[in-house]
Amino acid sequence: MRLRACAALLLFLSACATSTPSPRARAPWNPRVANLQRAATLPWMDGGRCVVREASNEWSVLVERCFHTLDHDRITFRDVTGNCSVASAGAAAIGLGVCILIAPELIVGAVIVAGAVVVAVAIKEELDAYRRASRERAKPETQARPSNAQARLTHRKLKPEPSGQDGFPPVLTDPLDREHRPECRPVPVPHAGRDAPHNECADRFPPNRYPGMDVFVGGERFDALQVGVRVLWEIKTHRFDTYPDFIQEREIEKELEQIERERKAAAACGYGFIMGVSTQAHKDALLAVVPSLRIVVTGCKR
Repeated sequence: MRLRACAALLLFLSACATSTPSPRARAPWNPRVANLQRAATLPWMDGGRCVVREASNEWSVLVERCFHTLDHDRITFRDVTGNCSVASAGAAAIGLGVCILIAPELIVGAVIVAGAVVVAVAIKEELDAYRRASRERAKPETQARPSNAQARLTHRKLKPEPSGQDGFPPVLTDPLDREHRPECRPVPVPHAGRDAPHNECADRFPPNRYPGMDVFVGGERFDALQVGVRVLWEIKTHRFDTYPDFIQEREIEKELEQIERERKAAAACGYGFIMGVSTQAHKDALLAVVPSLRIVVTGCKR
């Protein structure tokens, strides 16, 4: 009798230990939601719309594309580890902030936000939608499975609607595929030269997403990455029309080599390319040999 009782007890304990885990325990980690939760701790001036649009990317890509929508008046960045130091912290404040935010783990004291942070409306709505979808998936299935014919009709009816297990809209994959290549991620670096008029034009005219900085993309250095769009700029500010004809010809030959490299690098990484020149004469000379080149006359003075 005692032996049978012990055997029954062992069977009961074994059944408890191998019971089906709860749906919450099986819930997969969702990188999009993780990005939204991380961004929810920061103040956004656009209500979080940029964050929601870019949340399916890697966190570093989201920061780079949405950094300009942060409420910079409320945020102070401190390079407590020294890993993000640049030659001129004042001129490269945006580059410093991006570097600090994309770190794998946020160091205490690196980001200081003034006042309480209220979760941005768009981010809150996305997180709420995810929680609702998670609760629905966790509910037990009480209805009978539909027949094959019903399933086909349902699939046909829902086909035009956005898909995805979390109820989020689909995201274009072409730019993302390129962003996953390390060489295609824009890396802000201090301006290469000390030509103040040139650097001021590069910061102001596109306008530059990283004031005080050049940007490396695809192995090439560009003068600016335009705010809000995927367009890289090469800026020329010399007074081309004052040069003798011979010097103008040599200058165009030199620029064509640079333009060919930069256009190829930009296109390979999914960016547009624009040339900014100070005079109409310079634009006309370039278009005479490269009619397809996108050129803007900036009027920047030297």
